[in-house]
Amino acid sequence: MKKIIVLGFLLGWIFLIKNVYSQDTNFHIYLCFGQSNMAGASRAEVQDSIVDERFQMMSAMNCSDKGRVMGHWSTATPPLCDCNAGLSPADYFGRTLVEKLPDNIKVGIINVSVGGCRIELFDKENYQSYVDTAPDWMLNWIKAYDGNPYKRLVDMAKLAQKDGVIKGILLHQGESNPNDTLWTSKVKDIYDNLMTDLNLIPSEVPLLAGELLSAEYNGKCWGFNQFIAKLPDVIPNAHVISSEGCLGKPDGLHFSAEGYRKFGKRYGEEMLSLLDNVADN
Repeated sequence: MKKIIVLGFLLGWIFLIKNVYSQDTNFHIYLCFGQSNMAGASRAEVQDSIVDERFQMMSAMNCSDKGRVMGHWSTATPPLCDCNAGLSPADYFGRTLVEKLPDNIKVGIINVSVGGCRIELFDKENYQSYVDTAPDWMLNWIKAYDGNPYKRLVDMAKLAQKDGVIKGILLHQGESNPNDTLWTSKVKDIYDNLMTDLNLIPSEVPLLAGELLSAEYNGKCWGFNQFIAKLPDVIPNAHVISSEGCLGKPDGLHFSAEGYRKFGKRYGEEMLSLLDNVADN
């Protein structure tokens, strides 16, 4: 019996070591979630069609018209979220990283976002109560993630962890939570759950949260930026990305393609500064 137990232990240890060493520490993975601005609400343009193959995306759903299979990596040409999305901050976030990082580093994105959703949709425990009250037009979007976007994000992230290392999380959300003084604590709950479910260390995985469309472009929800500014008070490793100067669309809610490019570069530059700090320490 002892020999069987020892043998089982050794086999388990060999399996664990094999999995650990199958990870490529030079493959940096980033999780993205939020509502329509993170999904991408502006049509990609010709200049956005050329992408360095070091920038990869894992599709969180099947997109047969684009040859994408859920859970598989492909070159990160837009859209990076669902099959019908547009350009988003995640696009030029990743492009900025691969441009500035050493050639041996690859960058991977997993984007699970739902247009118009409140932050409650990503609540691990209570998401269903929100889904039950979601408008009809949003339900098919949610169904594309089997009714649980948070779980889909975690499932895809676990697959990705077999290939690389999760380095950070990108968030853009808030338009659908106006005047919600509890928003920061709700985001903290989601962040904490991701840390637990993916065995991540908070001090090593920053949360980058972008501001909503600014007042200079008649942003209808720019006042919500006061709540986003408070995220670092509840999540020590949270960092706010300014939307100032990022061109908006006439609807007062979304960014233009030009705006997304500038915004995404800012996300990327902030992450590069954090990676530099990690390297220095």
